[in-house]
Amino acid sequence: MTTRSAPGHGRPDPSLDAVMSERRHLLNLAYRLLGSLTEAEDAVQETYTRWYAMSRRQQDAIESPGAWLTTVASRVCLNVLGSARARRETYVGEWIPEPLPGGAEWLGGRQGGAAVDPADRVTLDESVSLAFLVLLESMTPAERVAFVLHDVFCHSFPEVAEIVGRTPGACRQLASSARRRVRAARPSATAAGRRTDVVGAFKRAWEAKDIEALVGLLDPDATATADGGGLAPTFPHPIEGGERIAHAWAELARRRPAGTLLLERTVNGRPGLVAQQDGTVVTVFGFEVVGDRIKNIWVVRNPEKLRLWTTDRRTG
Repeated sequence: MTTRSAPGHGRPDPSLDAVMSERRHLLNLAYRLLGSLTEAEDAVQETYTRWYAMSRRQQDAIESPGAWLTTVASRVCLNVLGSARARRETYVGEWIPEPLPGGAEWLGGRQGGAAVDPADRVTLDESVSLAFLVLLESMTPAERVAFVLHDVFCHSFPEVAEIVGRTPGACRQLASSARRRVRAARPSATAAGRRTDVVGAFKRAWEAKDIEALVGLLDPDATATADGGGLAPTFPHPIEGGERIAHAWAELARRRPAGTLLLERTVNGRPGLVAQQDGTVVTVFGFEVVGDRIKNIWVVRNPEKLRLWTTDRRTG
């Protein structure tokens, strides 16, 4: 990395590495706030653009560059969330957060298949599961920012208040309201190994077109939601009910093009499936498993949301 020299001294600026080392934190924050890696990268880029638009004297006057960058990135995301609501009203079909592959599978499609810099990776944990991100979508922009900053990234309410532009008490109420939604919607935890077993069994039943087995693996009130963004064909409205989903998936198996591979992959840190055609991932399936059954299936076919998956050419 090229470092900037302090005027008149010819010595590297020690603050530059500190500023750039915040990139991964900012990307993690922005992805959780926006549910889109593309928008998160844009928000982080805008944050650094604002930092480097300041004079050296202005930068040196900032006591904590990391805190400044977090504040600016959060405000940028808050503005994006406000406009995103309007954009998603015109989005073709259902909108699902952009799915992320597992760390070992995260390949740099933007760089001709070269590995992505670790600073460009999002840490995969409970706060980045598709179920959690979908739940965040139901919150107001202020609720989402207050909740993510306080409950996920452990910022104090006075710090959140400075970012959101409300009082600490108001931010506490926003986070509390969001927390109630999370508690009401999130089921009891299912062991990671059990989630893997259920998704694997679903894959085998799907490939066998075994409707009875599929029904047994699906919650009676399960929902399947698909996102094609108007760029890839898929079912336009959510399918509700385990039996209806089982029949729909059996029909998908019958219509699957020759040469399509169905592979088990990690999707946002949880067991999932991907469909490959000619070595290219064309569909990502995320699952929410509750107990021994699948409660939600998210199907992402919008190619703009699959750019990190398109260079995954493994066949097993």
